[in-house]
Amino acid sequence: MTIYNFSAGPAVLPKEVLQQAQAEMVDWHGSGMSVMEMSHRGKEYMGIQAQAEADLRELLAIPANYKVLFLQGGASQQFAMIPMNLLRGKTTADYLNTGEWSKKAISEAKKFCSVNVVATGAEQNFSSIPAFDSWKRNADAAYLHFTPNETIGGVEFNWLPETGSVPLVADMSSNILSRVIDVSKYGLIYAGAQKNIGPAGLAVVIVREDLIGQTLAGTPTLLDYKTHADNESMYNTPPTYGIYIAGLVFQWLKKNGGIAAMEQTNIAKAGLLYAAIDQSNGFYRCPVALSDRSRMNIPFTLKDANLDGAFLKQADAKGLLQLKGHRSVGGMRASIYNAMPLAGVQTLVEFMNEFASKNS
Repeated sequence: MTIYNFSAGPAVLPKEVLQQAQAEMVDWHGSGMSVMEMSHRGKEYMGIQAQAEADLRELLAIPANYKVLFLQGGASQQFAMIPMNLLRGKTTADYLNTGEWSKKAISEAKKFCSVNVVATGAEQNFSSIPAFDSWKRNADAAYLHFTPNETIGGVEFNWLPETGSVPLVADMSSNILSRVIDVSKYGLIYAGAQKNIGPAGLAVVIVREDLIGQTLAGTPTLLDYKTHADNESMYNTPPTYGIYIAGLVFQWLKKNGGIAAMEQTNIAKAGLLYAAIDQSNGFYRCPVALSDRSRMNIPFTLKDANLDGAFLKQADAKGLLQLKGHRSVGGMRASIYNAMPLAGVQTLVEFMNEFASKNS
C-alpha cells in the first residue's frame, strides 16, 4: 500500500530526495563522511551550501542585491528578528491579520514597536482576505508584514499588495517555491523549511541588502541579519544536514521543470480536491472564500461531525495519513505541498467520494 502523508508540517518530502539522501547517508560522494559529520568549514560541505544557494537563486530568479540566509530558529524566530532589523529608526510597522500565524507575528512585533493592524479577517472567522482598499495603512510604517498563505485556516493570497516605497515582508513558510513570484517586489521573504523546502530546523531568509545593518540597540549578534550576510550564513555552525536536504529539493525542482511547472501541478492538485468538496452536495464543505482558497492547505468539514472519527480511521487504513484538522479549527485538512504527487490527491478524492456515497 502506498502511503500519502497530508501533514501540514513537518511535511512530505520528494521520494527521490529521500532515496538520494539514503544512498549518501554514510558516504557522501566518496568523501568517506556523512554530511552530518562534515566540518561546516570543509570544502565538501561549503560546496554543498554554495550549490544550494545558487540553485535557490536560480529557481526564484533572486536579484543580486538580495542576500540569501540559511538560519535556525524557524519562522517563529523571524517574528522577532524582523522588527529588530527592519525598523531602522522608525517606531511603527504595519501588519495584516489573516489568521493564526499572522497573529503570532503581530504579538511578537508588539514587543519592539507600535503595531498598526491594517486590516483583519477576524470578523469573517479568517475565511477570506480583507480587500486591499479597506486596509488602514500608516504612512510612516517601517514595513508591511503579511502571511501569503495561512497554513491553519487555508487562506492564500492570489494577488500581491502594492506598498510603494514601504518594504513588503512576507512569511512564505507554507507556499514558498509553489508558485512563480517576483522577488524584487519584496523587501524580505522568510520561510520555515518544513513544508516545501526540507526538514524542520532550517529557516530561509531572502532580504534586500539595503534593509540590513541598522538594528535596534541591544540586538544580539546572532539576531542581526548583517552578521549572517557578512559570514555567508556561517557565523556559527549552520543546520548543515537541513541545508543539504534543501539543496536536494532544489535540484529536484529544477529537474522537474522549476517553479512554473510546479505551479501548474499545484493548480491541478488543488482544483481536483476542491471540486470533490464542492460537488459533494454538501457532504463536504470548505469554509474559505472561493477567491482566497489555498493551493497548499485545504481545510474541509463533513456535514456531520460525528462521522469525523470514522473518516479518519478509514482514511488511515487506506494509507491517507495526517488528515485531521488543526485543533483550533477542527474538521479535516489536506496539505498538498510540492512533494505531494497528483496520485496522492487522486487517491484521497476517490476515498472521499466513496465515503460520502456510503454515509449520505
